[in-house]
Amino acid sequence: MKSISILLQAAMIAACCVLSGWRLLHYFQLESYQLPGYARSVRRNMTRAVMPTVAVAAAGVGATVLHAMVIVRLALIFSLSTVLFLQAGREKAKKPFVVTERVKRLIAVHAVTAFLVALAALALSPVLGYLVPALEVALIALAAVCAAPVEKRINRQFVDDAKARLDARPELIKIGITGSYGKTSTKFLLRDILSVKYNVLATPSSFNTTMGVTRVIREQLTGSHQVFIAEMGARHVGDIRELVELVRPTMGLITSVGPQHLDTFGTIERVRDTKYELIDGLPQDGTAIFARDGAICEELYAHCPLEKKYMPGDLIAASDVTVGPWGSRFTLEDTQTGETVSCQTRLLGEHAIANLLLCCTAARCLGMTLSEIAQGVSRCQPVEHRLQLLDGGAGVTIIDDAFNANPVGAKAALRVLCGFPGRRIIITPGMVELGGEEDAFNAAFGEQMAACVDEAILVGRRHVQPIVDGLLRAHFPQEHIHVVSSLDESTKVLHGMMKPGDVVLYENDLPDNYSE
Repeated sequence: MKSISILLQAAMIAACCVLSGWRLLHYFQLESYQLPGYARSVRRNMTRAVMPTVAVAAAGVGATVLHAMVIVRLALIFSLSTVLFLQAGREKAKKPFVVTERVKRLIAVHAVTAFLVALAALALSPVLGYLVPALEVALIALAAVCAAPVEKRINRQFVDDAKARLDARPELIKIGITGSYGKTSTKFLLRDILSVKYNVLATPSSFNTTMGVTRVIREQLTGSHQVFIAEMGARHVGDIRELVELVRPTMGLITSVGPQHLDTFGTIERVRDTKYELIDGLPQDGTAIFARDGAICEELYAHCPLEKKYMPGDLIAASDVTVGPWGSRFTLEDTQTGETVSCQTRLLGEHAIANLLLCCTAARCLGMTLSEIAQGVSRCQPVEHRLQLLDGGAGVTIIDDAFNANPVGAKAALRVLCGFPGRRIIITPGMVELGGEEDAFNAAFGEQMAACVDEAILVGRRHVQPIVDGLLRAHFPQEHIHVVSSLDESTKVLHGMMKPGDVVLYENDLPDNYSE
């Protein structure tokens, strides 16, 4: 009878670990199932990550010390774990937790390992057994290590199948796009332009990992598609090379190279080398297209040995750019023939036009006429939360650039904001995931902001202090700086000051695995 009781308690403790650690599983998924990234997320979110499981452990240990009946202990910890699970599930997430087949396998392994650990602990002492949920951070890591060989084998099978599907389509035009920022927007712009002439499949949303691209190939690529565009993201050296080996593109676009994900790359040189893995993987007759940035992309262009390499301006150029509530208007010119055409798009800012020119250059390389390209440009719409122009009602204009801020993109967004009349308001938590240079970048952001905005609403009292320092250093009036704790609080402050004619820029939103 005692053995059955211990087994029952171990099973219930394991279930409580899974329920109370639901947010930790989400963090692990957000970090692409990489243990170093998971560890960083836990450190950044120590209170939110650890307190739920510690609370469950404390409730179980307290009930045990008070000699509560086993059924009472189990009911208590299960009820508390269920409440914490439901609370985690209701939280608004920028990237929602998706219970994929991989997550299901991880949960199964996690439940078994937690059960075995709880069983061993209970055999020593009931108090030790009920302490097990407090070890949830480590238990998920242990489960991931145990599941890794199986996941690697499954992933290899999926990747090999995707490669075979691509190899069976030698006529398919395959394009890779990478960059520190702008790659998702550029991908969709290129899709919209090329779709005037071709049947195009582009990886959806921010699907830019090997397994994400593999899934798209296996589930969405059909015999009718003529072009496949793969976004290629990276957090570590070698990530792009792995994607290139999967897709084997004949055309590659680099949108930018800058200080993004420095917490994993460490240096801008490693970022540069990783992005160039796309160009290294192109065939000798492949086409490489680089952003004209006056910096690293142009250095890579000069280094590239391919005969067919281009930057905006080599084949296609834009002039007479104007920006307003309608979006952007400009003249597109074929620099080889002198032919021109007028273009209009809902896209905003020089940064967006630069990305458009990358896409127009690629389209020209694929044989599209200038009029076809202009027609494609007219189809282009801002990607959600990336300099998206919205009607805020009551005469207020909203510029939504909340997806993911970086130093170059934030500066470009401020330039867009400066082009609008009326009172200019910014709502931002600043930038994250920039390693040891994060404070310096945010301070510079504050200085740049001072010349462009009339009111600054900053989200995150500790994190935004470098922005406040930058604003004050640029002699921005302190009474126009509003520091709040949450996005909800920023909305209340905004509504208290908003009036017709205002322009509001939402610049960045903290990722789900970041908190103070």
